[in-house]
Amino acid sequence: MPQITPLFVTPLYRGRLSEHEPAIDTEELESSCYAIYEDDEAGQNWCEEHGYPGYTSYASLTDLPWRFPIFTDLVKSLDAHVADFATKLQLDLDGRDLILEDIWINILPEGGFHSAHIHPHSVISGTTYVAMPEGASAIKFEDPRHAMMMAAPPRRKDADEALRQFVYARPVVGDVLLWESWLRHEVPMNEADGERISVSFNYRWE
Repeated sequence: MPQITPLFVTPLYRGRLSEHEPAIDTEELESSCYAIYEDDEAGQNWCEEHGYPGYTSYASLTDLPWRFPIFTDLVKSLDAHVADFATKLQLDLDGRDLILEDIWINILPEGGFHSAHIHPHSVISGTTYVAMPEGASAIKFEDPRHAMMMAAPPRRKDADEALRQFVYARPVVGDVLLWESWLRHEVPMNEADGERISVSFNYRWE
C-alpha cells in the first residue's frame, strides 16, 4: 500500500485565556478597549486618513499595558500561551526569549474588514477575542504554498481541512489564536449587527 506522509505542517494554536493566570474579565477588557478608543484621537485620525474601516490602535499607541492594569494581566496570560506554543513548535530559542513586541486593539463595525497580510520581523503573532456578536466574521488563513500552486486544480469543498487552500477559524470570546508570523491571514467583512473587538499582538525573539 502506498504511504502518504504530511510534510511541513502549518500549526495553528487555539487556547483559552482562562487556561492561564491571572484571570481576565472579558467584560472589563471590552470596556477598556472602548475607553482607549474614545481617548485615542490620533488613532481615530489615522484610521480616517488611511480608510481603515473601524478602529485600530496599531499606529498610535504602544503602551496599552501601562494605560490599563487589565492589559498588564492580559500580557502575562499571553506570555504563558506563547511559551506553550513555542514548546509545541519545538523551537530552539538558544537561551533567548520570545518577548512581546507590540499589542493593539481592533474594533471592526458592520462592514469592516482587514485585508490579507503577514507580520514581518516577528516570530509569533496572534489575537484574543473580546466581543464576537452573532455573525461576526471568522479569521481566514491562507496556505503558505498558495502562490506556488500555479496550474493546480482547486481542492474539493469537502477536502480535509489540512489540504484546503484557505481555512476559516471562528473564535469565540476568550479564545487565543497563535500562529507563526509569516502565515498570511485576513478578516473578511464583518456581517454582524455589532462590533467585532479583538486584541492582536506580536512576539519577537530576543
